[in-house]
Amino acid sequence: MYALSRSANRLVRGCRTRGKQFNLPSWRYIWPETRKCLSTSGSKFSDWEDKPGGGPYRSHEDNPVRRTFNILSDDVKGYFGLSGKTQPSDPSDAPKNTEEKNHKSKDAEKIWPSFCDVLVIGGGAVGSSVAYHLKERALRGLNVVVVEEDSTYKRASTVLSVGGIRQQFSVPENIQLSLYGMDFLRRSPELLAVEGMDPPDVQFNPSGYLTLASEAGVEQLRENYSVQIGMGAKVDFLSAQQLKRRFPWLNTDGVEAGVIGLENEGWFDPWNFLFSLRRKAVSLGTEYVNGKVTGLEHHSLDDIITEVTGTSVLQNLNCAEITLPDGEKRNIRFSICVVAAGAWSGEVGRLVGIGKGTGIMGVPIPVEPRKRYVYCVHAPDGPGLDSPLLIDPNGTYFRREGLGGLYLCGQSPTDECEPSIENLDVDYDFFESNVWPTIANRVPSFENLKLQSSWAGYYDYNTFDQNGIIGLHPIFTNMFIATGFSGHGIQQAAGVGRAVMESILHGEYQTINLERFGFERVLTNEPLYEQNIV
Repeated sequence: MYALSRSANRLVRGCRTRGKQFNLPSWRYIWPETRKCLSTSGSKFSDWEDKPGGGPYRSHEDNPVRRTFNILSDDVKGYFGLSGKTQPSDPSDAPKNTEEKNHKSKDAEKIWPSFCDVLVIGGGAVGSSVAYHLKERALRGLNVVVVEEDSTYKRASTVLSVGGIRQQFSVPENIQLSLYGMDFLRRSPELLAVEGMDPPDVQFNPSGYLTLASEAGVEQLRENYSVQIGMGAKVDFLSAQQLKRRFPWLNTDGVEAGVIGLENEGWFDPWNFLFSLRRKAVSLGTEYVNGKVTGLEHHSLDDIITEVTGTSVLQNLNCAEITLPDGEKRNIRFSICVVAAGAWSGEVGRLVGIGKGTGIMGVPIPVEPRKRYVYCVHAPDGPGLDSPLLIDPNGTYFRREGLGGLYLCGQSPTDECEPSIENLDVDYDFFESNVWPTIANRVPSFENLKLQSSWAGYYDYNTFDQNGIIGLHPIFTNMFIATGFSGHGIQQAAGVGRAVMESILHGEYQTINLERFGFERVLTNEPLYEQNIV
């Protein structure tokens, strides 16, 4: 890290945010040097110690030579089917029964990943995509560990989403991310194939999106359409009359125009996508750990002195405390950390004081959980097979689910009506008073429907501007952020994973320039709003 001092006079630039003067270090100067330290954890190591004994993992060796020897020894013994245990000389030391012996043997085979090059916090679609793209590019040259609290994904935002993907955005970067996401989905049987296993099937349905606009929103819809065409999206602008001819089941009262996706839009199975992504990442050597990050250790980069204050403001993360499901705490040292914890990313930031301090450290990661409902209804006389994912001017949506007359629908509540996030209980009154009246007005056949099932999930809601935050934190020189997609994470996961990989391995974006999505815009109070957000 001493090489960083060569450009110390370039590390800080003035940045005014909300009337305050901040000293904002530019990661463009920091990261090319920091990358050189990728395979080491820096000159300073954590003072945290693993708890001895009792856990399901072998105790951590502090001596790196001894640790390497143990790992190689385990690999060799595992290859030749050896147990790694010598016969006890004292019969009283032997396991009392076969069950105890098998239990100890199984525990001995588990090795806690006490160090890794890249630690990814969050194993959903975004985190798994980061792991996949890193390992796909670097293979054995990079040790990647993913920490996921919910190993069953029962409460994961990824699997509780409706799985939509579209190019109908107003921000060019979002269009590019989804275009790559669609290409990735199309090639997933090849890209995510694992030898000896069935090829992945994400069950993509190419029925497209249909975004409707009232008279008040038609000009914005037209502007968005122009941007989309310019970025290579396959969409078509239709008047109310054209919409009625194409979709006879549609009530166009109050509708001025609409945009329909002709290619690269539709929906897919979120669970199959996540499962295939994770399975491939594991096959490439990624290790997943079931636990919650409850602590992050960091230290100042004392060899970096800024010209403004004469002291170092930069920090480096080096160790994570992981609390396992049984309450045991273990530690993982790392060189780089990627925060992809979705709705809980703000909470991860607070572990190192982001949002609790002054100046730059007083600005939190503006991401919090927001509960959203999805209702599944049966409408035997519904639109049928030619139904796209339709978005009403008031934000209510519906799409077909399978071939049995089922449809998924929902609506984002207003800020004043945001539901509690204490649980994932569903509000059925919200369906009765908000969702059903809207879809029944837009599609009269929905008057005759029956609510079959429902569920709720969490958005990783960016309270600042509802767009993703991607890139290095300006204070923590080895903390990458990939969160805040506000409902678009699953469709942009592939592109975000590739972008983070490029930043880590190359020090810059090489395909899609996502610098506008950096944390710096939060500091400078320059929101990047998406128009017609759902």
